[in-house]
Amino acid sequence: MDKYIFSIDIPVRDYELDSEGIVNNANYLHYLEYTRHEFCKQAGLSFKGMTDAGIVPVVARIEVDYKTPLHSGDTMTSRLWLEQKGVRFIFHQDVFNKATGSLAVSAVVSVVSIENGRLSRSEKLTEAFSEYLK
Repeated sequence: MDKYIFSIDIPVRDYELDSEGIVNNANYLHYLEYTRHEFCKQAGLSFKGMTDAGIVPVVARIEVDYKTPLHSGDTMTSRLWLEQKGVRFIFHQDVFNKATGSLAVSAVVSVVSIENGRLSRSEKLTEAFSEYLK
């Protein structure tokens, strides 16, 4: 059974490479964030919509394991699945080289929600993500 609930392809751009010709480690954080943003849009929660509703999702912790580098010309497939633990939404994210299927990065991203300036259980996000939560 496929555990992933969202997938998106992202091309590697030359300006994301370091002097060794591989994707700089910091750029993976951008890929992971882009994937979460696109997932939220699919779930009906754009970041502008959340902000307008007084909801501010904040990354509380990121754990990243770098496995296999990506290079110029590669396309990655970024995938995620989601669970909730208390006030935290835990995004389990994996980035694969689309052509080879090799795992490039595996990450666990913990996100909390601030509503009206206070940490929240975020019932609105729980409701919006209910069909996706594992």
